[in-house]
Amino acid sequence: MKKASIITGMVMAGLIALGGTAVSAQQASPAGSIQIKNEEEAGFAGMAKVSMDSAINAALKEVQGKVLRAELENENGYLVYGIEIAKTDHQIVDVKVDAGDGKILKVENDQKEKEGHERGDTDRGHED
Repeated sequence: MKKASIITGMVMAGLIALGGTAVSAQQASPAGSIQIKNEEEAGFAGMAKVSMDSAINAALKEVQGKVLRAELENENGYLVYGIEIAKTDHQIVDVKVDAGDGKILKVENDQKEKEGHERGDTDRGHED
């Protein structure tokens, strides 16, 4: 009986470790569905299959708050929407949304949350 609980504990620890590895790998390098071959941002809009509004809606389903900024970006060679959201606790998060299929690739705390937002910028990345 004691041996079975030790084995169960070891299996559980292994599963937890594997789950942590999968999560950190996902956060380290999200891969999108549209690979970018050149660095010219001017052509990004024509490459996106998901609209900015759809990407913003997907991000707001993941993280509730107010959108501060949204733009198409090159993230590790893939086209993504980078959407900054100010949460109700005033924490700023950056949500990466795949510009090809609208899936959330990564959610992370914005390291520069105090920089650049003193002006009260509410630009969504497109003209209204």
